Amino acid sequence: MKVLLSTLNAKYIHSSLALKDLAAYCQAPEWKITVREYTVNNGLLEILSDVYVCQADVIGLACYIWNIETVLQLASLIKKIRPQTVVILGGPEVSYQPEGILADQAAVDYIILGEGEQTFKRLLAALVDGQAMESIAGLAYRSRGAIVVSQPQVVAKLDDIPFPYIKEEMPLLKDKILYYESSRGCPFSCQYCLSSATAGVRFLSLERVFSDLNFFVEHDVRQVKFVDRTFNARKEHYFPILKFLAGQTCRTNFHFEIAADIWDQEVVEFLRQVPTGRFQFEIGIQSTNEQTLTAIKRHNNWPQIVEHVSKVRDYGNIHLHLDLIVGLPHEDLTVFAKSFDEVYDLQPDMLQIGFLKLLKGSGIRQNAAGHGYIYMDSAPYEVLANNYLDYGQIRRLKIFEEVFEQVYNSGRFRYSLPWIIALAGAGAFKFYYKLAGYWEQQGYHLVAHSSKTLYKHMVEYCTVFYPESVEKYQEFLKFDALMSEHGAVRPEFLPWNQMNQAATDKWAEYKNAFWRDSARVRRYLPDFAFTTWRDLKKTFHVEVFSVDIPLYLEGADNLAKHEVAVLFSYKNAKPTYQVINHDDFWN
Repeated sequence: MKVLLSTLNAKYIHSSLALKDLAAYCQAPEWKITVREYTVNNGLLEILSDVYVCQADVIGLACYIWNIETVLQLASLIKKIRPQTVVILGGPEVSYQPEGILADQAAVDYIILGEGEQTFKRLLAALVDGQAMESIAGLAYRSRGAIVVSQPQVVAKLDDIPFPYIKEEMPLLKDKILYYESSRGCPFSCQYCLSSATAGVRFLSLERVFSDLNFFVEHDVRQVKFVDRTFNARKEHYFPILKFLAGQTCRTNFHFEIAADIWDQEVVEFLRQVPTGRFQFEIGIQSTNEQTLTAIKRHNNWPQIVEHVSKVRDYGNIHLHLDLIVGLPHEDLTVFAKSFDEVYDLQPDMLQIGFLKLLKGSGIRQNAAGHGYIYMDSAPYEVLANNYLDYGQIRRLKIFEEVFEQVYNSGRFRYSLPWIIALAGAGAFKFYYKLAGYWEQQGYHLVAHSSKTLYKHMVEYCTVFYPESVEKYQEFLKFDALMSEHGAVRPEFLPWNQMNQAATDKWAEYKNAFWRDSARVRRYLPDFAFTTWRDLKKTFHVEVFSVDIPLYLEGADNLAKHEVAVLFSYKNAKPTYQVINHDDFWN
């Protein structure tokens, strides 16, 4: 029997851990399993053509909110061209209310509910042997004109699931994000999350985890994302893993979803010594409003979060990604603004603003009427309005999120933002909300933007609202440009020392004298050795600013107006800068 497992990932760089787990667990001599992965950007007929070539007797399709509509269309087309093929659906989008799908979708033969490894293997055995399905738990199907739904299953012992990655396929995954789980379940009961539907947490043995992680390190993968819902749920499990990974010599980045308030001081102090770039932490704050947190059955120890996140941020070795959700109960625009400002003050590397999705099976969907929720009928079931935010406000926050993504999360304006927000007054939320209004007024939310265009729009914004500060702001934007994207993007409308390749650098005499004096240069670059001017320009840049931005970044109250020469270095992955002392440059 030929079995095909397939899904549509949201992006090319994603890969499906679920399909790999199923294939690893369900191997047997009686059938051959093939895995094919596509993306939502592949054409439906293109996918159908590739699926047809497999000539599978059984096709299993993994369903999520980003692909369910296309998967159902694909299932229907598969039945049209190969009526004898058994079509099986699984995944979170079909594990709840499967009766509706079986009633409406004639092409679907079976639906696997919950964790599918054991159920899928039993189902394949039953199909081979022609057995009845009544004894298979975790399955929904039609029988004698009725729809039968049994209880979703969980895998009690995770070590029973073989490691899903194999050496032969690693070259095909070199450009992908690889997913890994060391536990299933979650200790919390957040009402917007499907993890709350399963009680308890189950863990892989540490011996197994260390073996698996060694495989990733040996194959020099780019990034491994742990899909554990709360990775640091139990210290005896997660802390040895962090220490094991911190001790490796590798380039691999490991991403974890964690709760920062349940770290203890031993863990916080340990994180100081982790190699830069080894870990990436995603921390779900969601809201800082206590009434909201109570309604969604979530507890945040906000003082602990502030203390721990601030410390780790100051270490500078771990990427911090914090989350907020728009549309939670009791959170109107004023309350959300407060949550935003409090989380923004932590200055994470990224602050993701998500919009509540009322997922099938979630507690918040079951109690939607109590908060007046209006949401999309089809996936992704995103909130449109509730008792606290009308659609107009949510629409404006959508534009707010788009602007925030391009201005803050892109990292392009990291140095100028604190200055212009302070200039605007009234806090970060009001600044970005006003900027979002300007963005919409200009129609910028309807078009894509290059890096240079974003700089241009920010200058325009400052010109409209703070015309007396445009000159200083442009100097800040030069600094931003030289410290992001390796200094490769230099918008021509900013006041550079050398406006273009044909123009003369205003400070050329001073810069050339500096570079020709190796003793002077080595005060800033100890290993400096002059090769060619071309190589020098690729690796270093000296820019003279009309205001003292470095002094302001160090904490000066005002932006002093005097010329300062700054040396930028691109030798390492992260650009650095140094102020050239007055006597070393101007004399």
